Amino acid sequence: MEYPVLSHHGGTRGVTGSCHQLHLDPATSLLVDCGLEQGADAAPGAHTASLGFDVQGIEALVVTHVHLDHVGRIPALLAAGYRGPILCSEPSAQLLPLVLEDAYTLSVSSEPVQVARYLDFVRDLIVPLPFEQWYALVDRPGLACRIRLQRAGHLLGSAYVECDIQHAQANSRYVFSGDLGACGNPLLRPLQPPERADVLVLESTYGDRLHVHAGDRRQRLEAAIDRALADKGTILIPAFSLGRTQELLYELEDILHRKALLGSAGPGPDGDPLDWSQLPIILDSPLAQRITGVYRELHGYWGAEARGRLAEGRDPLGFSQLISVDSHARHQQVVNYLKSTGRPAIVIAGNGMCSGGRIVNYLKAMLGDARHEVMFVGYQAKGTPGAVIQASERAEGVVQVDLGGRLYGINAKVLTLSGYSGHADQAGLVAFATGVAKAPAMVLLVHGEPHAKVALAGALKRHMRSLRWPTQVRVAT
Repeated sequence: MEYPVLSHHGGTRGVTGSCHQLHLDPATSLLVDCGLEQGADAAPGAHTASLGFDVQGIEALVVTHVHLDHVGRIPALLAAGYRGPILCSEPSAQLLPLVLEDAYTLSVSSEPVQVARYLDFVRDLIVPLPFEQWYALVDRPGLACRIRLQRAGHLLGSAYVECDIQHAQANSRYVFSGDLGACGNPLLRPLQPPERADVLVLESTYGDRLHVHAGDRRQRLEAAIDRALADKGTILIPAFSLGRTQELLYELEDILHRKALLGSAGPGPDGDPLDWSQLPIILDSPLAQRITGVYRELHGYWGAEARGRLAEGRDPLGFSQLISVDSHARHQQVVNYLKSTGRPAIVIAGNGMCSGGRIVNYLKAMLGDARHEVMFVGYQAKGTPGAVIQASERAEGVVQVDLGGRLYGINAKVLTLSGYSGHADQAGLVAFATGVAKAPAMVLLVHGEPHAKVALAGALKRHMRSLRWPTQVRVAT
């Protein structure tokens, strides 16, 4: 067998569970991500299942970013005996313990002493790496491997991984995209394609579509808020605690800032003014609150526009109309208050696919009332309640969704703002793959539904032919 060799332990059947092993020789390998399968991809008991592959010889785990579908199997990796370093970017090193603590508490144990012991153990393994600098992973006669993290634009700290391998007399470079971000997120610095990639392992989440312009999504968000003010209803936003929530808060702060400069939003249907200045933005997720705090601390990693707003004295992630709900008792009070009154509000609560978390209580209380609106700003995996609610947007008649073993009719309005995607669209993925100076030998597609992979493979092949590149494009299995 000729090395390097790739094997995949997840991220090939759908858009979750990313886990790729790069074998450098028969006894040496590195692992890129160790993610949890979610939604329809997940087998029963996935949260507590054993790892399913041998950890012997794994020199390091390299984490592209800290979403659970890329890090959620780290507890299983450690239980299997892995004690090597967890390499990640400097922002990810601060965010990873928060994400793993939340996952551990939900799926393993919430006993404080046990949680603290687990987190201390994890922190001892984390090795923060600066962006754009090579790190020697293996260096011995006949084999050398170094890695470099580059900004991926997906969320704060997200990276794609360059692996430069010297094997005997041959040199090769493998690039793992992780999740690539859409352009234009002001909280992140821009994504740049790799300088070289002999083999590119490329995500394909939105390989079959193009995103709407950011200005269009902002107009639709403003229109939805106007409807909520007029209907005296609540906008429920199921949001992922990391990345999407912070981008959404940033946009809401900008809308509220501009509305304050312009004055009242105008009269409602009953003649009363639509008062944006009194509209509460409720962040009801302890994890999202902690992560947003870390985002604020890491403002030096933000993009130029966001850092410019800070310089103007604005606080894009901590504005005055933002209300954080901490305790479960306070959460239940807010749910009951918004259900029983005509007070307009925007609620951002986890989890993003409505399969658990505090958003479920809001949905149970408000899905049956047409005053309210459910707004999706993120991907809904097949098999999740969020996907069912999202599909009702175009369905005829009343659709029901199973929440905690009981069916609830959906009378609330449903809206999808796809422009908030944290993933690059087909054009962005093609630009990344073809932005290298020299043709890759192979592009291997992972992390996408079958139809998205097929569409992206077709687009890549067309572009490769136009460039007269002999690159092979394959779907990983």
